[in-house]
Amino acid sequence: MLFTLSACGGGGGSTTPTRLAPVPAPSGPIWQAGVYESSEEFVAQCVTPRTGTDPFTGSPFPDVAGSALTEKLWLRSFTDETYLWFDKVPDNDPANFSIAEYFDQLKTTETTASGNPKDNFHFTQPTDEYNERTQSGTSAGYGISWAFVSNSAPRELVVRYVEPNSPASAANIPRGARLQRIDGIDFINTNNGGDIDFINGALFSSELGESYTFDFVTVDGSELSAELTARVIELSPVQNVKVLDTGAGRMGYLQFNTFITPAQGDLISAFQRFVNEAATSLVVDLRYNGGGSLALASQIAYMVAGPNQTNNKIFDSLIYNSKRQQDEAIPFYDREIDYAAGLFTDNVLPSPEFTRVYVLATEQTCSASESLINGLRGIDVEVILIGDTTCGKPFGFVPEDNCGTTYFTIQLQGANDKGFGEFSDGFSPVSSPVFDDQVLGCTVSDDFSNPLGFEDEAMLAAAIQFAETGVCPNVSAASESVERKSFGNDGPSIRSPNRYLDSILLDDRRLIQSERK
Repeated sequence: MLFTLSACGGGGGSTTPTRLAPVPAPSGPIWQAGVYESSEEFVAQCVTPRTGTDPFTGSPFPDVAGSALTEKLWLRSFTDETYLWFDKVPDNDPANFSIAEYFDQLKTTETTASGNPKDNFHFTQPTDEYNERTQSGTSAGYGISWAFVSNSAPRELVVRYVEPNSPASAANIPRGARLQRIDGIDFINTNNGGDIDFINGALFSSELGESYTFDFVTVDGSELSAELTARVIELSPVQNVKVLDTGAGRMGYLQFNTFITPAQGDLISAFQRFVNEAATSLVVDLRYNGGGSLALASQIAYMVAGPNQTNNKIFDSLIYNSKRQQDEAIPFYDREIDYAAGLFTDNVLPSPEFTRVYVLATEQTCSASESLINGLRGIDVEVILIGDTTCGKPFGFVPEDNCGTTYFTIQLQGANDKGFGEFSDGFSPVSSPVFDDQVLGCTVSDDFSNPLGFEDEAMLAAAIQFAETGVCPNVSAASESVERKSFGNDGPSIRSPNRYLDSILLDDRRLIQSERK
């Protein structure tokens, strides 16, 4: 387009029109408020493209050279297409943010009825770490699950449990041990920025072969020093499986730490044991379970309830935003699944057909764990909640990799067979439930003075007492296991491996549903 300029000057003279050259169009993508291109226009265009082959899929990485802007525009369009509350996301200029900062603000600021953020589950994880944990069932580190009681001086960090066959188990680090020092640095009291950076790096070291000396005080007051070297650890999501003889009959117990699909075999073995040993009720310890695969949660729900209670029932209906086609509901899956192929096998899952289940829970009980509670309540399996209010995540997402980062953005909300799915403030144990997010049960503190699975451990003891008498024990009401994300006011963020939230392996689920038809 040509523009002609004219001007008037003193003395009545005139000027010669001047032609300006056309303004060239931008050579690359631009941000234009309110205008969204397809996310496919920007996918895999990376500041730092990966090269070679993805070890988990065997396919070459799709990455090509791009820019920070193309990565941010992909996030923007992907959010607009899939985010559950896409119309509540501000459309800010991406030039004002780093890639990580831009993703952080691509979410709603609405709150729940109690004033908590509606979306408190917006996060990222390096793709290789996510795949390692969910597909191979391994993780790099020492094998310690930590409870953050206080993250500012005087700090308190407690061992919740350790993974079997890990550096921590080899060093005999017990549940309840409290961290004192790392390589001589005072963990409890230091406020030195360099010390805090060192502590953060040492606590969750994923550098294989790195060694640090950890000093603890155990529950009995004795001191324990252990040199721990980070290595790849095979996770054991299912632990402490047993059948207890109680005054209310034979009670099955299992500790279940995360809904990753490699846990399927151990879960099947556990429920077969409950069948063989004639357990009549179940305690499932989900106190540290942050979620995972909904397909696996559906299988567990079937193994709890059996065919008669689940026949033609819905485990979880999935509600998407108005831009997306609504998916089929997830039934109670009754067979073993070949998760690598995304297909059912011919092996029918075992079930003792429990009509009552005791769930041990804390505020770290999240997502797929809550879906398990909700799905069972939807078919009138009696759920007794022991512990504390759960985290409140009736939402899910399909983790999406772009340029080596896996993004978790809320894309769906679930509901049980009765249509209930609004537990954004968590499920709470109460003596007389009134509302649908209240569950009959007992408020009990997390007891670090006893090993998990011991009958004297407070939460398990409360479940046994309630089963025998119908009465809650008179114990403290507050759980002391409070997760935090950083140490010190100015310290860097901590990547807690226990802040692992619900995901749906979409390709697997589509293949499974297709095979069922």
